[in-house]
Amino acid sequence: MDPAAAPIDFRTEPSRYKHWKLSTENGVAYLTMDVNEEGGLQPGYKLKLNSYDLGVDIELADAVQRLRFEHPEIGAVVIRSQRDRIFCSGANINMLGLSTHDHKVNFCKFTNETRLAIEDASTHSGQTYICSINGIAAGGGYELALACEQIMLADDGSSAVSLPELPLLAVLPGTGGLTRLVDKRMVRRDHADFFCTTAEGLRGKRAREWRLVDQLIPPSKLVEQTQKIAEEVAGKSSRPKDAKGIALPTVERQIDGDTLRYANLTVEIDRDGRSAKFRLNGPSSAPPEDVHAAGAAFWPLALAREFDDAMMHLRLNETEIGTWVLTSQGDAALVEAYDAVLAQNAGNWLVREIVLYWKRTLKRLDVSSRSLIALVEPGSCFTGTLLEVALAADRSYMLDGVFEGSNLPAATLRLTDMNFGP
Repeated sequence: MDPAAAPIDFRTEPSRYKHWKLSTENGVAYLTMDVNEEGGLQPGYKLKLNSYDLGVDIELADAVQRLRFEHPEIGAVVIRSQRDRIFCSGANINMLGLSTHDHKVNFCKFTNETRLAIEDASTHSGQTYICSINGIAAGGGYELALACEQIMLADDGSSAVSLPELPLLAVLPGTGGLTRLVDKRMVRRDHADFFCTTAEGLRGKRAREWRLVDQLIPPSKLVEQTQKIAEEVAGKSSRPKDAKGIALPTVERQIDGDTLRYANLTVEIDRDGRSAKFRLNGPSSAPPEDVHAAGAAFWPLALAREFDDAMMHLRLNETEIGTWVLTSQGDAALVEAYDAVLAQNAGNWLVREIVLYWKRTLKRLDVSSRSLIALVEPGSCFTGTLLEVALAADRSYMLDGVFEGSNLPAATLRLTDMNFGP
């Protein structure tokens, strides 16, 4: 987008949503897409026909995250549309036309990471996603449906699914659509090839026979049948139906010139060197007895949220910063103690979500398309979970010895149970 525009902020919450409505009932969450045409992230285009830009996806990603942490009682999530005869027409073409190459690349990457988070919730968190299509699902709109485990299509003769990549824009096939068709839904390759050459897509019986959707439902019964299916799925979920979730308050961040300050993380930008130095701070005290009571302030969760936000800020708003230098500071023994809590409570739903969130955050780091350099210095705490940050770097450098006049402990790397599977 316009380099002079205001920085893109990835922090949001349901009361600020412009494009999605979130509700819950009987163990099922309903994410209803109702894109505000005038609510684009930048001026110059309208989000017609439930098309989306990065702002729509930021809200979706926030909702997916909140459902995992704030609603342990939810065992199924239905994605649907508020618009009559339109599910989603995909990425907004006018927005793409006005965007810089950097923005388009990062937009597509974030879009797929959000889809992956949906699949991760279905696979590992017992929160199964179901898509209810009441009209046209085209391009990225159908890719959103493909991220779900079940797809319901209105059997009305006009509702259709399509990936019109070849005859039209061909911007997004790499974000997962064709891969999900063949590898996830086991669509025949010749069918997939034909499917992506037809702008109008497929509907009804043929869409079901080709495995593009799972069920055809008369439009008059689509809402009722989807609800019934979702409640049945939710009833089989392993999530604790009597547990209480934790609130995810807005991540506190201060931007002071070229420095981003969080409670557990500082990022210093060197514009001349086109680099950013991340300093991840270890915990300042021993782990609490009750992870749930600590909530979003629990150090591993707090740091993951801050690290995630900082990476997304730099990805979209600091595209000229090509090198990220990763450092840490703190007591390695305390980091190890927190890792021990995570390992010992692996069966706890909240601990599971924290570990899975760290996994997604590290994957985000892996594909950030920056040169990553880790500096292991005296006083650093690249231990266990934080060691994974150093291992994600392209290059790591450790100081042999200590700095003259420093009383900091020598640089070390330490493994914990978190490095062996979780």
